[in-house]
Amino acid sequence: MDINETFRSLNVGLPEDILRLKLHGDFEEAVRLIDQRLTRPNLPQGLRDCMIAEREMMLRTPADYPFTREEALARVRGKIPDFTEAEFDRRVDEGGIGWIYLRGERRYFGRFFETMCKTDASIARRAGVQSADGTGEEGCLDRCVRLMRERGSLSCRIRVGASIQMSGELFTPGMFLRAHLPVPAACEQQSGITIEKVTPNGDIAPETASQRTVCWEGTWQENPRFSVVYSYVHTEKYHDLTRPGTEPLLSEAELAPFLAEEDPHIVFTPYIRTLAAQLTEGAEGPLEKARRIYDFITLNMHYTFMPSYFVLENISENCARNFTGDCGVFALLFITLCRCAGVPAQWQSGLTAGPDGCGCHDWARFYAPGHGWLCADPSYGISAHRRGDEDRRGFYFGNMDPCRMVANRRFQAPFTVEKAQWRADPYDNQVGELETADRGLHGRELNHTKETLLYEEL
Repeated sequence: MDINETFRSLNVGLPEDILRLKLHGDFEEAVRLIDQRLTRPNLPQGLRDCMIAEREMMLRTPADYPFTREEALARVRGKIPDFTEAEFDRRVDEGGIGWIYLRGERRYFGRFFETMCKTDASIARRAGVQSADGTGEEGCLDRCVRLMRERGSLSCRIRVGASIQMSGELFTPGMFLRAHLPVPAACEQQSGITIEKVTPNGDIAPETASQRTVCWEGTWQENPRFSVVYSYVHTEKYHDLTRPGTEPLLSEAELAPFLAEEDPHIVFTPYIRTLAAQLTEGAEGPLEKARRIYDFITLNMHYTFMPSYFVLENISENCARNFTGDCGVFALLFITLCRCAGVPAQWQSGLTAGPDGCGCHDWARFYAPGHGWLCADPSYGISAHRRGDEDRRGFYFGNMDPCRMVANRRFQAPFTVEKAQWRADPYDNQVGELETADRGLHGRELNHTKETLLYEEL
């Protein structure tokens, strides 16, 4: 069994004594008790799998929360000397600065300051950094929106180079390594996919793979850099949702997989059921239901960088409670609420790949009779709302720019060549995975690159 499949049992929950230790941040003692319980021969398989996954999550969690309060304040004051404790506390109270208990002491999320600079233009100015809402991205996306509306669609030929390598201090000659890098998958939006260069030689998964990768495995005397260059054409059609659609209907059997729960994060908990019913009460049809869910997320949620998804539990429900998240968290909440409300929805992810560079990104698709499969990008919608750009927010419900590379069409799908060890991200794959014969490497143990080599409008 792929050890990453144990995550599907996360919602079984920990025994109460171990849970109390976890919430207090006494991870060492919690792990000790888990190890003790796992020796019991009559342990139900679901509980066993849950504790195996939780054990690894607790071992990894502290790395995402490195700062004491004093260190967190010093982190900000290194860029903004007049930043006050009151400002810090207000952001903590508002959920803008994440924290956990570690041995009973509050420890703060490592990327909290990056979140502040990305989402608050006044903080970015005080810190002397360019806001993420800069003019470069604005110009590219505005042009895409305009051309799609004028022409009815927009196609772009894109070439990307990507690589992954183990951090040098971890490598020893003669090591076994297995690496995966994401590459474009066949889907409605992508055509002309060509894997132009693979270094060293590797195995390329079929275009139909749910999470498509190039895989390398072998024993190496020197630390290899695994790399790939690929090209493809990405096409996005413009959908005017004020007009009736003319697409043929899909059957119930074709749509059934996109209405189902998928443990541990696409789950119809009592709160999710209540929220979905409240948001869609009186809505006329799937399109209006999906629009209400999109509006709820984009008008109310706040973007924050997140810890590794490896250490997160019930992502969609916790987003609906905390009103914070990143692109994948918002996409999962959108998918979960849509499915719970009877609207078929699915995952897509990979890269944004445009003239301004490459970035990791997740988004969603939903099905509306007459219109077919439509895209929704709640993260871009939230960003547009933050800037007061209602036209942009509305565009990303039902439409998508073509500056994308789709590698993953299913959340939590295995690779064609399965991992033998823990994945760095057990749910998604945007920058790649690397493992030795003994363990899977964490994200911070990897050096990875991605670069747009060509972006050409057709």
